[in-house]
Amino acid sequence: MEMKFIAGPCVIESAELLDEVAGVLAGINRRLGTDIIFKASFDKANRTSVASFRGPGIDRGLRMLADVRAKWGLRLLTDIHEAWQAAPAGEVVDVLQIPAFLCRQTDLLTAAARTGRTVNIKKAQFLSGEDMRYPYEKAREAGAGEIWLTERGNIYGYNNLVVDFRNIADMLKIAPTVVMDCTHSVQRPGAAGGKTGGNREFVPAMAQAARAFGANGFFFEVHPDPDRALSDGPNMLYLKDLEQVIKSLL
Repeated sequence: MEMKFIAGPCVIESAELLDEVAGVLAGINRRLGTDIIFKASFDKANRTSVASFRGPGIDRGLRMLADVRAKWGLRLLTDIHEAWQAAPAGEVVDVLQIPAFLCRQTDLLTAAARTGRTVNIKKAQFLSGEDMRYPYEKAREAGAGEIWLTERGNIYGYNNLVVDFRNIADMLKIAPTVVMDCTHSVQRPGAAGGKTGGNREFVPAMAQAARAFGANGFFFEVHPDPDRALSDGPNMLYLKDLEQVIKSLL
């Protein structure tokens, strides 16, 4: 199976940021023969603090994502948090992503499945890989075509995650495509004074370890200047480093 790559900023900050990142991804696709799917969220509804930046909202955000496709020809992925968002988002993007904390929400899963788009279900921080059989079955029974499952680590005490790579092998028994979220898995949730911390230096090793366990998709949040990003900066990969990480996986 061909490797799948997903990359982009955590949240839509500006049209200029989307354009800069998309241009780099399109260049990598040309040079490496990949088909990186562009990811950005129109709304981050699960931020740690009420004061945190959430994004431009669904209407403006989807227009901005559509502009990325029109200019750069990239396929698109975005998160949805409520069932009503599935239909309008599905008219614009190729992959609807179910956030980890929401992966058991039946109405959300079924609404995403009914759009006919690929559904990427992120494994909750409190579930095992084997537990993902049930969200997968909900989406499948609702008529979803392609369903991906994504590993992003498990809660480990307070403000920390640990990745049990056996979850990848377990989820491959459920779905043919299992994605490793290489950047969210190095988060330190809520560990930065009302914000999420993280250790981006471990991202390349997370990707290689996941590949060894059979992962056939890889998710990277990237930013030209992560330390100034408006969401998830500490665990995001520098945009300039993405191509080398992808080369190492290929």
